[in-house]
Amino acid sequence: MFKKTAKICLAALLAAAMAVGSGLPVRAAGSEDQAAADEVAAMIDAIYVQKRTQDTDAQCAAAKAAWDALTEEQKQLVEGNNADPDYFGRDTGDAKLDDPLNADGIGEKEILVVSFGTSFNDSRVQDIKAIEDSIQAAFPDWSVRRAFTAQIIINHVQARDGEVIDNMDQALERAVANGVQELVVQPTHLMHGAEYDEMMDALADYKGKIGKITVAEPLLGEVGSDASVINADKEAVAKAVVADTAADAGFADAAAAAQADTAFVLLGHGTAHVAKVTYKQMQTQMQELGYDNVFVGTVEGEPEGTGCEEIIEAVKAAGYKNVILRPLMVVAGDHANNDMAGEDADSWKSMFEAAGFDSVTAQIAGLGSIQAVQELYVAHTQAVMD
Repeated sequence: MFKKTAKICLAALLAAAMAVGSGLPVRAAGSEDQAAADEVAAMIDAIYVQKRTQDTDAQCAAAKAAWDALTEEQKQLVEGNNADPDYFGRDTGDAKLDDPLNADGIGEKEILVVSFGTSFNDSRVQDIKAIEDSIQAAFPDWSVRRAFTAQIIINHVQARDGEVIDNMDQALERAVANGVQELVVQPTHLMHGAEYDEMMDALADYKGKIGKITVAEPLLGEVGSDASVINADKEAVAKAVVADTAADAGFADAAAAAQADTAFVLLGHGTAHVAKVTYKQMQTQMQELGYDNVFVGTVEGEPEGTGCEEIIEAVKAAGYKNVILRPLMVVAGDHANNDMAGEDADSWKSMFEAAGFDSVTAQIAGLGSIQAVQELYVAHTQAVMD
Protein backbone atom coordinates (compact mmCIF):
# COMPACT_ATOMS: atom_id res chain seq x y z
CA MET A 1 0.00 0.00 0.00
CA PHE A 2 2.85 2.39 0.86
CA LYS A 3 4.55 1.73 -2.47
CA LYS A 4 1.40 2.56 -4.45
CA THR A 5 0.71 5.68 -2.37
CA ALA A 6 4.28 6.84 -2.90
CA LYS A 7 3.92 6.36 -6.65
CA ILE A 8 0.72 8.42 -6.69
CA CYS A 9 2.35 11.22 -4.70
CA LEU A 10 5.38 11.19 -6.97
CA ALA A 11 3.15 11.34 -10.02
CA ALA A 12 1.27 14.27 -8.54
CA LEU A 13 4.49 16.15 -7.81
CA LEU A 14 5.73 15.45 -11.32
CA ALA A 15 2.51 16.73 -12.82
CA ALA A 16 2.72 19.86 -10.71
CA ALA A 17 6.32 20.44 -11.74
CA MET A 18 5.43 20.02 -15.41
CA ALA A 19 2.57 22.48 -15.00
CA VAL A 20 4.87 25.07 -13.43
CA GLY A 21 7.41 24.65 -16.21
CA SER A 22 4.76 25.06 -18.90
CA GLY A 23 3.01 28.01 -17.33
CA LEU A 24 -0.16 25.98 -16.67
CA PRO A 25 -2.08 26.42 -13.41
CA VAL A 26 -0.92 24.06 -10.64
CA ARG A 27 -3.66 21.83 -9.23
CA ALA A 28 -3.30 19.87 -6.01
CA ALA A 29 -3.68 16.07 -5.99
CA GLY A 30 -7.35 15.21 -5.50
CA SER A 31 -8.47 17.99 -7.86
CA GLU A 32 -10.25 17.56 -11.20
CA ASP A 33 -6.99 16.26 -12.73
CA GLN A 34 -6.87 13.40 -10.25
CA ALA A 35 -10.58 12.75 -10.72
CA ALA A 36 -10.10 12.40 -14.49
CA ALA A 37 -7.14 10.07 -13.95
CA ASP A 38 -9.08 8.00 -11.42
CA GLU A 39 -11.91 7.52 -13.90
CA VAL A 40 -9.50 6.08 -16.46
CA ALA A 41 -7.85 3.89 -13.80
CA ALA A 42 -11.26 2.41 -12.95
CA MET A 43 -11.91 1.69 -16.63
CA ILE A 44 -8.55 -0.09 -16.95
CA ASP A 45 -9.23 -2.15 -13.82
CA ALA A 46 -12.60 -3.15 -15.31
CA ILE A 47 -10.89 -4.81 -18.30
CA TYR A 48 -8.01 -6.24 -16.26
CA VAL A 49 -10.03 -9.42 -15.79
CA GLN A 50 -9.77 -13.03 -16.93
CA LYS A 51 -13.39 -13.36 -18.10
CA ARG A 52 -14.66 -12.01 -21.39
CA THR A 53 -18.25 -10.66 -21.43
CA GLN A 54 -20.56 -9.15 -24.03
CA ASP A 55 -19.39 -5.72 -22.84
CA THR A 56 -15.64 -6.34 -23.20
CA ASP A 57 -15.22 -4.86 -26.68
CA ALA A 58 -17.03 -1.64 -25.73
CA GLN A 59 -15.12 -1.39 -22.45
CA CYS A 60 -11.77 -1.71 -24.22
CA ALA A 61 -12.68 1.01 -26.71
CA ALA A 62 -14.01 3.32 -24.01
CA ALA A 63 -10.91 2.94 -21.83
CA LYS A 64 -8.60 3.85 -24.73
CA ALA A 65 -10.74 6.85 -25.71
CA ALA A 66 -10.76 8.10 -22.12
CA TRP A 67 -6.97 7.67 -21.87
CA ASP A 68 -6.42 9.58 -25.12
CA ALA A 69 -8.55 12.44 -23.77
CA LEU A 70 -6.26 12.95 -20.75
CA THR A 71 -3.49 15.53 -20.70
CA GLU A 72 0.07 14.29 -20.33
CA GLU A 73 0.04 15.45 -16.71
CA GLN A 74 -3.21 13.61 -15.98
CA LYS A 75 -1.87 10.40 -17.53
CA GLN A 76 0.92 10.33 -14.94
CA LEU A 77 -1.71 10.30 -12.18
CA VAL A 78 -3.43 7.11 -13.39
CA GLU A 79 -3.19 4.52 -10.61
CA GLY A 80 -5.61 1.75 -9.69
CA ASN A 81 -5.63 -1.83 -8.44
CA ASN A 82 -3.89 -2.86 -11.67
CA ALA A 83 -3.88 0.38 -13.65
CA ASP A 84 -0.85 2.60 -14.11
CA PRO A 85 0.47 5.00 -16.78
CA ASP A 86 2.32 2.14 -18.51
CA TYR A 87 -0.90 0.29 -19.37
CA PHE A 88 -1.47 2.53 -22.37
CA GLY A 89 1.68 4.62 -22.27
CA ARG A 90 4.54 2.12 -22.46
CA ASP A 91 6.04 1.61 -25.90
CA THR A 92 6.44 -2.15 -26.47
CA GLY A 93 6.83 -2.06 -30.24
CA ASP A 94 4.58 -1.94 -33.30
CA ALA A 95 1.51 -4.19 -33.03
CA LYS A 96 1.02 -3.91 -36.79
CA LEU A 97 3.96 -6.29 -37.27
CA ASP A 98 1.94 -9.05 -35.61
CA ASP A 99 -0.78 -11.25 -37.09
CA PRO A 100 -3.58 -12.37 -34.74
CA LEU A 101 -4.35 -15.34 -37.04
CA ASN A 102 -8.07 -15.06 -36.39
CA ALA A 103 -9.34 -15.25 -39.97
CA ASP A 104 -12.11 -17.54 -41.13
CA GLY A 105 -11.76 -19.69 -44.25
CA ILE A 106 -9.84 -22.25 -42.26
CA GLY A 107 -10.56 -25.42 -44.20
CA GLU A 108 -10.93 -28.91 -42.78
CA LYS A 109 -7.45 -29.18 -41.21
CA GLU A 110 -6.33 -26.68 -38.58
CA ILE A 111 -3.34 -26.31 -36.26
CA LEU A 112 -4.31 -24.16 -33.29
CA VAL A 113 -1.25 -22.69 -31.58
CA VAL A 114 -2.21 -21.94 -27.97
CA SER A 115 -0.14 -19.49 -25.91
CA PHE A 116 -0.56 -17.72 -22.59
CA GLY A 117 0.16 -14.50 -24.50
CA THR A 118 1.99 -11.22 -23.95
CA SER A 119 1.13 -7.54 -24.25
CA PHE A 120 4.72 -6.74 -25.29
CA ASN A 121 4.31 -6.28 -29.03
CA ASP A 122 7.94 -6.88 -30.01
CA SER A 123 8.11 -10.05 -27.93
CA ARG A 124 4.82 -11.32 -29.34
CA VAL A 125 6.28 -11.03 -32.85
CA GLN A 126 9.75 -12.37 -32.04
CA ASP A 127 8.59 -15.27 -29.87
CA ILE A 128 4.98 -16.33 -30.47
CA LYS A 129 4.57 -15.30 -34.10
CA ALA A 130 7.96 -16.84 -34.92
CA ILE A 131 6.72 -20.20 -33.62
CA GLU A 132 3.44 -19.89 -35.51
CA ASP A 133 5.25 -18.94 -38.72
CA SER A 134 7.60 -21.93 -38.40
CA ILE A 135 4.68 -24.31 -37.95
CA GLN A 136 2.83 -22.82 -40.92
CA ALA A 137 5.94 -23.15 -43.12
CA ALA A 138 6.34 -26.78 -42.08
CA PHE A 139 2.69 -27.67 -42.74
CA PRO A 140 1.52 -25.60 -45.72
CA ASP A 141 -1.59 -27.76 -46.24
CA TRP A 142 -2.91 -26.88 -42.79
CA SER A 143 -4.42 -23.60 -41.57
CA VAL A 144 -2.55 -22.23 -38.55
CA ARG A 145 -4.58 -20.16 -36.10
CA ARG A 146 -3.86 -18.57 -32.71
CA ALA A 147 -5.47 -18.61 -29.28
CA PHE A 148 -4.34 -16.93 -26.05
CA THR A 149 -5.43 -18.23 -22.67
CA ALA A 150 -4.90 -14.94 -20.78
CA GLN A 151 -7.97 -12.74 -21.32
CA ILE A 152 -6.22 -10.00 -19.34
CA ILE A 153 -3.57 -9.85 -22.04
CA ILE A 154 -6.08 -10.10 -24.88
CA ASN A 155 -7.96 -7.10 -23.45
CA HIS A 156 -4.76 -5.12 -22.97
CA VAL A 157 -3.64 -5.59 -26.59
CA GLN A 158 -7.13 -4.89 -27.92
CA ALA A 159 -7.62 -1.72 -25.86
CA ARG A 160 -4.17 -0.26 -26.48
CA ASP A 161 -3.46 -1.35 -30.06
CA GLY A 162 -6.76 -2.39 -31.58
CA GLU A 163 -5.44 -5.91 -32.28
CA VAL A 164 -8.11 -8.53 -31.58
CA ILE A 165 -6.84 -11.97 -30.53
CA ASP A 166 -9.06 -15.02 -29.96
CA ASN A 167 -9.31 -16.65 -26.57
CA MET A 168 -9.73 -20.43 -26.44
CA ASP A 169 -13.52 -20.43 -26.72
CA GLN A 170 -13.49 -17.95 -29.60
CA ALA A 171 -10.86 -19.94 -31.49
CA LEU A 172 -12.68 -23.23 -30.98
CA GLU A 173 -16.04 -21.73 -31.96
CA ARG A 174 -14.34 -20.39 -35.09
CA ALA A 175 -13.11 -23.91 -35.88
CA VAL A 176 -16.60 -25.34 -35.46
CA ALA A 177 -18.17 -22.61 -37.61
CA ASN A 178 -15.59 -23.26 -40.33
CA GLY A 179 -16.27 -26.99 -40.41
CA VAL A 180 -12.84 -28.09 -39.18
CA GLN A 181 -12.61 -31.89 -39.16
CA GLU A 182 -9.02 -32.34 -37.91
CA LEU A 183 -7.73 -30.07 -35.18
CA VAL A 184 -4.15 -30.34 -33.94
CA VAL A 185 -3.51 -28.22 -30.85
CA GLN A 186 0.09 -27.14 -30.29
CA PRO A 187 0.57 -25.43 -26.92
CA THR A 188 3.56 -23.13 -26.61
CA HIS A 189 3.47 -23.63 -22.83
CA LEU A 190 6.75 -24.58 -21.23
CA MET A 191 5.34 -27.58 -19.37
CA HIS A 192 2.28 -29.57 -18.31
CA GLY A 193 1.36 -26.89 -15.75
CA ALA A 194 -1.77 -25.02 -14.67
CA GLU A 195 -2.22 -23.21 -17.99
CA TYR A 196 -1.90 -26.49 -19.90
CA ASP A 197 -4.57 -28.00 -17.64
CA GLU A 198 -6.89 -25.05 -18.31
CA MET A 199 -6.36 -25.50 -22.04
CA MET A 200 -7.29 -29.18 -21.79
CA ASP A 201 -10.45 -28.31 -19.85
CA ALA A 202 -11.48 -25.90 -22.62
CA LEU A 203 -10.86 -28.55 -25.28
CA ALA A 204 -12.98 -31.10 -23.41
CA ASP A 205 -16.07 -28.97 -24.07
CA TYR A 206 -15.59 -29.39 -27.83
CA LYS A 207 -15.41 -33.16 -28.07
CA GLY A 208 -18.05 -34.22 -30.56
CA LYS A 209 -18.20 -30.76 -32.15
CA ILE A 210 -14.98 -31.25 -34.13
CA GLY A 211 -14.20 -34.54 -35.91
CA LYS A 212 -10.80 -35.21 -34.37
CA ILE A 213 -8.81 -33.27 -31.78
CA THR A 214 -5.20 -34.17 -30.93
CA VAL A 215 -2.88 -32.29 -28.58
CA ALA A 216 0.88 -32.02 -29.06
CA GLU A 217 3.42 -31.87 -26.27
CA PRO A 218 4.41 -28.57 -24.64
CA LEU A 219 8.01 -27.48 -25.03
CA LEU A 220 9.71 -29.58 -22.33
CA GLY A 221 7.68 -32.74 -22.85
CA GLU A 222 6.57 -35.05 -20.06
CA VAL A 223 7.15 -33.84 -16.52
CA GLY A 224 8.59 -36.94 -14.85
CA SER A 225 8.46 -38.00 -11.22
CA ASP A 226 11.41 -36.17 -9.64
CA ALA A 227 14.33 -33.83 -10.26
CA SER A 228 16.48 -36.56 -11.76
CA VAL A 229 14.13 -37.26 -14.67
CA ILE A 230 15.18 -35.58 -17.92
CA ASN A 231 14.34 -36.22 -21.55
CA ALA A 232 15.32 -35.35 -25.12
CA ASP A 233 13.11 -32.24 -25.14
CA LYS A 234 14.77 -30.80 -22.04
CA GLU A 235 18.19 -31.58 -23.47
CA ALA A 236 17.37 -29.84 -26.75
CA VAL A 237 16.05 -26.72 -24.99
CA ALA A 238 18.99 -26.60 -22.57
CA LYS A 239 21.49 -26.76 -25.43
CA ALA A 240 19.60 -24.16 -27.45
CA VAL A 241 19.16 -21.55 -24.73
CA VAL A 242 22.72 -21.89 -23.41
CA ALA A 243 24.20 -21.63 -26.89
CA ASP A 244 22.10 -18.56 -27.67
CA THR A 245 22.93 -16.92 -24.34
CA ALA A 246 26.65 -17.48 -24.89
CA ALA A 247 26.52 -16.17 -28.47
CA ASP A 248 24.59 -13.04 -27.48
CA ALA A 249 27.19 -12.35 -24.78
CA GLY A 250 30.11 -12.83 -27.18
CA PHE A 251 31.27 -16.21 -25.86
CA ALA A 252 31.95 -19.31 -27.94
CA ASP A 253 30.08 -21.47 -25.43
CA ALA A 254 29.26 -21.89 -21.75
CA ALA A 255 32.76 -23.14 -20.99
CA ALA A 256 34.30 -19.96 -22.39
CA ALA A 257 31.97 -17.91 -20.21
CA ALA A 258 32.96 -19.94 -17.16
CA GLN A 259 36.63 -19.24 -17.86
CA ALA A 260 35.72 -15.54 -17.79
CA ASP A 261 34.12 -16.00 -14.34
CA THR A 262 30.65 -15.58 -15.87
CA ALA A 263 27.50 -17.40 -14.81
CA PHE A 264 24.28 -17.71 -16.81
CA VAL A 265 21.14 -17.37 -14.68
CA LEU A 266 18.04 -18.61 -16.50
CA LEU A 267 14.84 -17.27 -15.00
CA GLY A 268 11.57 -19.20 -15.25
CA HIS A 269 8.16 -18.18 -13.99
CA GLY A 270 7.78 -20.76 -11.24
CA THR A 271 4.57 -22.46 -10.15
CA ALA A 272 2.86 -24.15 -7.24
CA HIS A 273 1.58 -26.81 -9.67
CA VAL A 274 2.99 -30.33 -9.35
CA ALA A 275 4.85 -29.65 -12.61
CA LYS A 276 7.20 -27.31 -10.72
CA VAL A 277 9.69 -30.19 -10.56
CA THR A 278 10.38 -29.35 -14.21
CA TYR A 279 12.62 -26.47 -13.13
CA LYS A 280 14.71 -28.78 -10.98
CA GLN A 281 14.89 -31.21 -13.88
CA MET A 282 16.22 -28.41 -16.10
CA GLN A 283 18.92 -27.73 -13.52
CA THR A 284 19.77 -31.44 -13.56
CA GLN A 285 19.91 -31.29 -17.35
CA MET A 286 22.36 -28.38 -17.23
CA GLN A 287 24.64 -30.36 -14.93
CA GLU A 288 24.38 -33.48 -17.11
CA LEU A 289 25.53 -31.39 -20.07
CA GLY A 290 28.48 -30.01 -18.10
CA TYR A 291 27.06 -26.49 -17.82
CA ASP A 292 28.27 -25.94 -14.27
CA ASN A 293 27.97 -22.16 -14.61
CA VAL A 294 24.26 -22.27 -15.53
CA PHE A 295 21.71 -21.74 -12.75
CA VAL A 296 17.92 -22.06 -13.03
CA GLY A 297 15.76 -19.74 -10.91
CA THR A 298 12.10 -18.71 -10.85
CA VAL A 299 10.22 -15.45 -10.32
CA GLU A 300 7.81 -17.13 -7.91
CA GLY A 301 10.53 -18.94 -5.97
CA GLU A 302 8.75 -22.26 -6.54
CA PRO A 303 10.02 -24.94 -6.40
CA GLU A 304 11.94 -24.29 -3.20
CA GLY A 305 15.49 -23.09 -3.69
CA THR A 306 14.86 -21.24 -6.96
CA GLY A 307 14.21 -17.76 -5.53
CA CYS A 308 16.52 -14.84 -6.22
CA GLU A 309 18.34 -14.87 -2.88
CA GLU A 310 19.01 -18.61 -3.11
CA ILE A 311 20.35 -18.30 -6.66
CA ILE A 312 22.56 -15.38 -5.67
CA GLU A 313 24.07 -17.48 -2.90
CA ALA A 314 24.58 -20.43 -5.26
CA VAL A 315 26.35 -18.27 -7.85
CA LYS A 316 28.55 -16.71 -5.16
CA ALA A 317 29.41 -20.08 -3.67
CA ALA A 318 30.49 -21.27 -7.11
CA GLY A 319 32.89 -18.32 -7.35
CA TYR A 320 31.50 -16.48 -10.38
CA LYS A 321 31.96 -12.70 -10.49
CA ASN A 322 29.85 -11.81 -13.53
CA VAL A 323 26.22 -12.67 -14.24
CA ILE A 324 24.12 -12.81 -17.39
CA LEU A 325 20.37 -13.02 -16.80
CA ARG A 326 18.15 -14.62 -19.43
CA PRO A 327 14.49 -15.75 -19.41
CA LEU A 328 13.71 -19.45 -19.32
CA MET A 329 10.34 -18.49 -20.74
CA VAL A 330 8.86 -18.90 -24.18
CA VAL A 331 8.08 -15.18 -24.32
CA ALA A 332 10.24 -12.30 -23.05
CA GLY A 333 7.28 -10.28 -21.80
CA ASP A 334 6.35 -8.64 -18.52
CA HIS A 335 8.39 -10.96 -16.28
CA ALA A 336 11.52 -10.61 -18.40
CA ASN A 337 11.28 -6.85 -18.78
CA ASN A 338 10.18 -6.04 -15.24
CA ASP A 339 10.85 -8.87 -12.75
CA MET A 340 14.16 -9.82 -14.36
CA ALA A 341 15.58 -6.68 -15.96
CA GLY A 342 13.54 -3.86 -14.37
CA GLU A 343 14.98 -0.86 -12.54
CA ASP A 344 13.03 -1.45 -9.30
CA ALA A 345 15.05 -2.57 -6.29
CA ASP A 346 13.31 -5.96 -6.20
CA SER A 347 14.12 -6.97 -9.79
CA TRP A 348 16.64 -9.77 -10.25
CA LYS A 349 19.06 -7.45 -12.02
CA SER A 350 18.93 -4.92 -9.17
CA MET A 351 19.29 -7.61 -6.49
CA PHE A 352 22.30 -9.20 -8.21
CA GLU A 353 23.89 -5.76 -8.57
CA ALA A 354 23.25 -5.05 -4.88
CA ALA A 355 24.90 -8.40 -4.04
CA GLY A 356 28.22 -7.02 -5.32
CA PHE A 357 28.88 -8.88 -8.57
CA ASP A 358 31.35 -7.18 -10.90
CA SER A 359 28.85 -7.02 -13.75
CA VAL A 360 25.21 -7.96 -14.25
CA THR A 361 23.60 -7.89 -17.69
CA ALA A 362 20.18 -8.96 -18.88
CA GLN A 363 19.26 -10.46 -22.24
CA ILE A 364 15.64 -9.81 -23.23
CA ALA A 365 14.96 -12.78 -25.49
CA GLY A 366 12.33 -15.50 -25.17
CA LEU A 367 12.85 -19.15 -26.02
CA GLY A 368 10.45 -18.73 -28.92
CA SER A 369 12.95 -16.55 -30.77
CA ILE A 370 15.49 -19.41 -31.00
CA GLN A 371 15.34 -21.38 -34.24
CA ALA A 372 16.13 -24.69 -32.56
CA VAL A 373 13.18 -24.18 -30.21
CA GLN A 374 10.89 -23.36 -33.14
CA GLU A 375 12.02 -26.58 -34.80
CA LEU A 376 11.24 -28.52 -31.63
CA TYR A 377 7.66 -27.25 -31.69
CA VAL A 378 7.42 -28.32 -35.33
CA ALA A 379 8.68 -31.78 -34.33
CA HIS A 380 6.05 -32.00 -31.58
CA THR A 381 3.33 -31.08 -34.06
CA GLN A 382 4.62 -33.66 -36.54
CA ALA A 383 4.71 -36.32 -33.84
CA VAL A 384 0.97 -36.11 -33.10
CA MET A 385 0.17 -36.03 -36.83
CA ASP A 386 2.19 -39.21 -37.24
